[in-house]
Amino acid sequence: MHFSATSDYPADATTVAAMLADEDFARRRAAATGPLEQSTEVTRDGEAFTVTTKLKMPTTMVPPKFRSFAPSSLNVTLVEAWAAPAADGVRTSAFTVDIQGVPAKVRGTQKLAPSAAGSTMTYDGEVTASIPLVGKKMEQMAVAAVDKIVQVERRVALEYLAEH
Repeated sequence: MHFSATSDYPADATTVAAMLADEDFARRRAAATGPLEQSTEVTRDGEAFTVTTKLKMPTTMVPPKFRSFAPSSLNVTLVEAWAAPAADGVRTSAFTVDIQGVPAKVRGTQKLAPSAAGSTMTYDGEVTASIPLVGKKMEQMAVAAVDKIVQVERRVALEYLAEH
């Protein structure tokens, strides 16, 4: 199932990219999702960078009727591989979200672009769940979860940008 979302930031794309590559921001963003445990690592290759976030999430995020498909807690790995900026200042990333023990995957892209008011982040991707009969319903719930995560990221980002 396809998803897309957009967030606007009152800072230029260079500042927002620096925020995304900051381990403190990545930890704050992860903590805002309510994990039982978390770890974050940022690796750099010139102007490109990769943010890997590992979360141990409670199954309370899974609707009760689907908890029988999930383990007692969910190990989630988010990897965002950001390219160096293009000549026009646009950055892109490929991202994956893998949930160990759950037959669902999230794959997509992010685009950070300059805008008149600062910068705009666009998310575009696909959620797939390979469970007969209930897969589509799980995909719909996963898309709703992605929307909530984008909202959390925007809130944390605005707080972070206001502080810096």
